[in-house]
Amino acid sequence: MAFKSYLQWAAVIAASVQLGAAQTYTSCNPLEETCKADTGLNQYQLNTDFTTGSSAFKRWNTTAGTVESTSLGAKFTIAEQGDAPTIESDFYIFFGYVEIKMRAANGTGIISTAVMESDDLDEIDWEQISTYDSSIETDYFGKGNTTSYDRDTKVSVSSPEETFHSYAVNWTSSKIDWLLDGQVVRTLDYAAAVDGTNFPQTPMRVKIGIWAGGDPSNSEGTIEWAGGQTDYTTGPFSMYVESVNIINYNPAQSYKYTDKTGSYTSIKASNGTTPTNLIGPSTSSNSTARSSALASAKLSSSAAAATSANASPSSSTAMSTSAASSYFSSLFGIVLAAFVAGMVRL
Repeated sequence: MAFKSYLQWAAVIAASVQLGAAQTYTSCNPLEETCKADTGLNQYQLNTDFTTGSSAFKRWNTTAGTVESTSLGAKFTIAEQGDAPTIESDFYIFFGYVEIKMRAANGTGIISTAVMESDDLDEIDWEQISTYDSSIETDYFGKGNTTSYDRDTKVSVSSPEETFHSYAVNWTSSKIDWLLDGQVVRTLDYAAAVDGTNFPQTPMRVKIGIWAGGDPSNSEGTIEWAGGQTDYTTGPFSMYVESVNIINYNPAQSYKYTDKTGSYTSIKASNGTTPTNLIGPSTSSNSTARSSALASAKLSSSAAAATSANASPSSSTAMSTSAASSYFSSLFGIVLAAFVAGMVRL
């Protein structure tokens, strides 16, 4: 994906090419230089309700434009050419579950996006193209690799520009599941991403925003992918995000790349958290999402010992594993038991 204000298209694509947009911006790429450690989410779960006012943005930075809290949630609006309101989390997670309840923007060529992105350009995407009011795209990129644009898939969804839907990602070191309204609609296994080379596996921030893929200044290929040129006189175009719910499978104060491989085994998690009793309202919806997240948490406990035993001395040093047992119900209504706050291959 790309946000016009600070993300760039990797290449100019011919109009006939199916475009899956990869962002190519990072302030410091740890595969090329030594970078400071990423600030981690040092708790297992963070729930944000964007209908509650400006305080909801406490853990989010507005990186472009203006985003405000409304009764429908965080409002992202394109009113004129050049607008691309964007927020991003002020923390990274290292494998986890991210669920965003969103109503996409309308119009032609307007892209509503929910993205997870790392410093070395690993990326996991949900993208809704306003021109097509019956589908949404999933996509991923590894290490900014844009040698092909055939990784996206289209998922059928009912009236995404009129109705709120839940878009989720369950991200582990062995696979990624994309979930729509609690149902898995796509799975990417580690080995299926060029034997893991293109598999997103490094600490990520969450980024949310809208941008005009149909802007007349964009390349012909981009405009075609977006479904045509955007006519700003028919705007404004607004996306609403009601809530974001995040589970961090490896809570820590920080995450550090210990080498330039970009492998998850090279990441050192420091100052891991202790379990907290996170009590919240439960819900009967999204059962598949809850089950998937729960399974990942339970598997962590049994996988940790095997992972440590099989790792090389260098990767064993890099992996910081702290066992924790926590029981809580949340907005997801899940129970995480025997959760291991460490970097494990699930």
